[in-house]
Amino acid sequence: MNLKQESTSVQQSRFNMIEQQIRPWDVLDGAVLGLLAKLPREAFVPKQYVGLAFADLEIPLGDGQVMLAPKMEGRILQSLEIKKTDKVLEIGTGSGYLTALLAMQAKHVDSVELNAKISKQAAKNIAAQGIENVNLVVADGIQGLPANAPYDVIVFTGSIPLLNTQVERQLAVGGRMFVVVGEAPVMEATLITRISADNFKIDVLFETCLPAIVNAPQAEKFEF
Repeated sequence: MNLKQESTSVQQSRFNMIEQQIRPWDVLDGAVLGLLAKLPREAFVPKQYVGLAFADLEIPLGDGQVMLAPKMEGRILQSLEIKKTDKVLEIGTGSGYLTALLAMQAKHVDSVELNAKISKQAAKNIAAQGIENVNLVVADGIQGLPANAPYDVIVFTGSIPLLNTQVERQLAVGGRMFVVVGEAPVMEATLITRISADNFKIDVLFETCLPAIVNAPQAEKFEF
């Protein structure tokens, strides 16, 4: 993997991100922390925001999309317990940083992104790190990628107002799906595990707030 030499200041900034933001948010898995220390997050951030690469915030990617905060990426990876044999579907490629982290843990990643310009930049970012087990798809991923299912892991990188049962049925038995469900200000990070063909276990992990996935189905509004 082409992980370039970097300055001491960048190394210190990444160390501080892990120790001051990610660990305190209960991300304690050594394998996950090791990945976050290894992959250069700054290489995935738009040039004008490189100075904010390790900040505790969402970074704009253009067209209303954002790169998730580092601690959220850490919690996602930790909750999914990805194995080297896993086939992963990511809905919302964004900068490609989380895509790359997933790929470093898994056998293969399909990542779907509606915005062609953002997907093209993500492809460059991922390729620059020598990561090859990723397939980027430009499409509306809100219904998943049924043609390539089943998946061991599915990740939504934005929130959805309502759970999408069509996507969770693209999980293999034993598969896990991470998704943030709800509408601001109340959203819940949720882990769904497929126990059998017709049974799913739902665990609410923590409360948070994320921008919605583009074209996410909206809950019905009642007017009185």
